[in-house]
Amino acid sequence: MQYNSFVPTQRIEFVPDHDAELFAAAPASAAVFLLRGEDEAGEPYVSKTSNLRRRLQRLLGPVDGQTRKLNLRERVRWVEWTATGSDFEASFLLYQTLRREFPKAYDRRLRLRFAPLVKLILDNPYPRATVTTRISGMKSGGGVKGNAQYFGPFATRVAAEKFANDALDLFKMRRCVDDLHPDPQFPGCIYSEMKMCLAPCFKGCTDEEYAVEVGRVQQFFESGGHSLVREIERQRDDASTNLDFEAAAALHTRLEKVKAAAAQLPDIVRRLDELNGVMVQPSADRESVALFKIAGGRICAPVALNVGQPTGTAQLVSKPQSQSMESRITEALAEVEAPKLRGALEWMEHLALLKRWYYRTIKAGELFLADDGELPMRRVVRGVSRVFRGEKPAGDLSETAGDYWKFRAREAGLRES
Repeated sequence: MQYNSFVPTQRIEFVPDHDAELFAAAPASAAVFLLRGEDEAGEPYVSKTSNLRRRLQRLLGPVDGQTRKLNLRERVRWVEWTATGSDFEASFLLYQTLRREFPKAYDRRLRLRFAPLVKLILDNPYPRATVTTRISGMKSGGGVKGNAQYFGPFATRVAAEKFANDALDLFKMRRCVDDLHPDPQFPGCIYSEMKMCLAPCFKGCTDEEYAVEVGRVQQFFESGGHSLVREIERQRDDASTNLDFEAAAALHTRLEKVKAAAAQLPDIVRRLDELNGVMVQPSADRESVALFKIAGGRICAPVALNVGQPTGTAQLVSKPQSQSMESRITEALAEVEAPKLRGALEWMEHLALLKRWYYRTIKAGELFLADDGELPMRRVVRGVSRVFRGEKPAGDLSETAGDYWKFRAREAGLRES
């Protein structure tokens, strides 16, 4: 069952003389709530809490003497809330609610930190890469507007810049930020002197040669470094076959440098239009888990998947039940439509929420990313079982999320180290 993140599921009138009825109806569990006054057109009080009953008692309960604590007992008429099963669900619901209630000020209330991205600028006659937190534009149906590619999200700008710099050290694409007007009289820069740039600024290469180098960089980003690993391994093997051991040793050293650069890349870092998957989170319903479909870096409204078993949950991991659960998960996700975002800003906000959850040291739930458009369904089923039981992920996050880059390497026929 998919539910709407915008509309509170409970709404009760608050009468101070009968406050016990409200406190009894409010669950002693996590929720996102709104407090409205007589004038429902006015600004509500919006927040999230780990214990709704206790929070309402503090905000709406009778006051004994003078206190500096906030009390809204005489100003609130309506109480609305939606129960949540995890901090991520609460954060996403709070974001949706604030965006609806405060369309001009929600960003100041949320204080989201946009996710750092590596942008490959392909619109320029001489493409280059840069680190940014802004997406320049978004198509009406989703996807990046213009001829640019974004890779991310990274945990910090420092991490994104380190990866970009280490990656560009392996190629000869330009790093300058100016619009080039090639002139043979131009002296060049330090990178051209060090033979680390093809120097299109003074016609050190043809436009075709520069385009080929840009294509290699693009493949490196898209494959998580494995395109260059494959290329260097082939060159090293050829050198060894020809008994040129000195060249083979140099290529092996370069190969280790490439692998070190690729190792910096977390599983979640993808080209944005390929950032697809499903996040499994605990649900407010004890018999269910909440599935958040991720489509191109956009977070879809959650769908509740009932996995409770009358005789216990041990049957969940059996083979027949796993096959049945796979089909149920597939059908549930197929019914979820990708959100129609209003623009690039909303896309950036979704990425910020996703990044904030993913890079936390301690978090609830698990994320499974699609490999070449296909979800690792067996691991998803096991993840659903673990989340439902409240167990920790098996192994590190890369195992539970689906090791994307090992998949890409395997598809390319690489030897895994």
